Amino acid sequence: MKYTFLIALILVSGSLRAQQQTPVTPEMVKQEFLHCWNAYKKYAWGHDDVKPLTKSYRDWHKHSLLMTPVDAFDTMVLMGLKDESKEAKELILDSLSFDRDMEVQSFEITIRLLGGLLSAYQFDGDKRFLALADDLGKRLLPVYNTPTGMPYRFVNLQTGKLRDSLNNPAEIGTALIEFGTLSKLTGKQEYYDKPKNAMVQLFNRRSKIGLVGSTINVVTGEWTDTTSYIGGGIDSYYEYLLKSWRLFGDPDCKAMWDSTIAAVNTYVADDRGGRLWYGEVGMNSGVRTGTEFGSLEAFFPAVLALSGDMDRAQKLEASCFTMWNLYGIEPEEINYQTMTVTDSVYVLRPEIIESAFYLKHFTHEKEYTQMGETFYRNLVRYCRVDGGYARLKNVVTREQSDRQDSFFLAETLKYLYLLVSQDNAFDFEHLTFNTEAHPIRRTW
Repeated sequence: MKYTFLIALILVSGSLRAQQQTPVTPEMVKQEFLHCWNAYKKYAWGHDDVKPLTKSYRDWHKHSLLMTPVDAFDTMVLMGLKDESKEAKELILDSLSFDRDMEVQSFEITIRLLGGLLSAYQFDGDKRFLALADDLGKRLLPVYNTPTGMPYRFVNLQTGKLRDSLNNPAEIGTALIEFGTLSKLTGKQEYYDKPKNAMVQLFNRRSKIGLVGSTINVVTGEWTDTTSYIGGGIDSYYEYLLKSWRLFGDPDCKAMWDSTIAAVNTYVADDRGGRLWYGEVGMNSGVRTGTEFGSLEAFFPAVLALSGDMDRAQKLEASCFTMWNLYGIEPEEINYQTMTVTDSVYVLRPEIIESAFYLKHFTHEKEYTQMGETFYRNLVRYCRVDGGYARLKNVVTREQSDRQDSFFLAETLKYLYLLVSQDNAFDFEHLTFNTEAHPIRRTW
């Protein structure tokens, strides 16, 4: 009897291990997307985001801007979800209006809605998507009416009233992909010129050693915080320098990227114990001021890979994966010198998955697909709930919080789907992803 029990236990253990090793397929990721979309339809239809724990909804402003349907539309198309993309399209074209007396953050609306509408137009071909994008672009463009040409952070969609002259490089320099594409598709040159000028004006205010800080006054052009790093508040500025050159062939963007990445790799990069990280330094001195690194910084291996710097990209992604595996899912921030968590939340971010996708594409190495399987299993294990996917308040205790941002469908699940798909299943070479993972094609 004792031996029979042991044999049964061994067989069960072996079966569990076999199940754990079952490859994650694109269809499995697609089903998780459908789980989230169906929860949105049931509990939050017509609103911005679903609240997965209370099974209710969240709107960003007093009027919904349909964040989730717009953000998720091109993911549906890529996944071949025809019925879902049809119902999302009908909702957007029937209900979305930007003629609203409300203040919005230009950066967030640009990357999510303007980018989403442009991608929807390119994938679907319905000119009503482009008309919505044009209307939105016109309402956002006043943010550039400053003495320096660098934008204010907030604008009222109806009145054009502006607010907040203290801005950061990410919000200043993350618009050319969207507005430039809008310019090419509508023939309106100012859509290209104003965001590009903002990027150039920011670059021109870099320090003598080539770095930018984290906060600048867009009226006076003076830096108010001179801390330099690659994470949130600066991150997508670097990304858009490179990608704008890739998408538009703009040599100014390439020159700014080359200068900027050289300075970042000289001063911000930090090799500790055989691992590559990027910390914090003073923009004027290059002296290290911090050793923090987090989930937002995990976008950088993708950018390095896209630039051709595969050695740094692979080393940094290995560091990011180490961070993920500290507690089975990544925290918002760690101190890489002590390898301790300094911000324990996980908000369903996509960046480490995005980087694994880029590295898989360029190297064809299986380890990145295996990373994707780890990401998938941990997300399902710790974040999946009846109402979608929930953030974690704490990656150590795994306590959940009642929020699922639209970027989980636009970015996290899209990149995960592409990561576990076959290399030849996606036309990567002719697409440029904006920072919200909306694919843009050079159709002009």
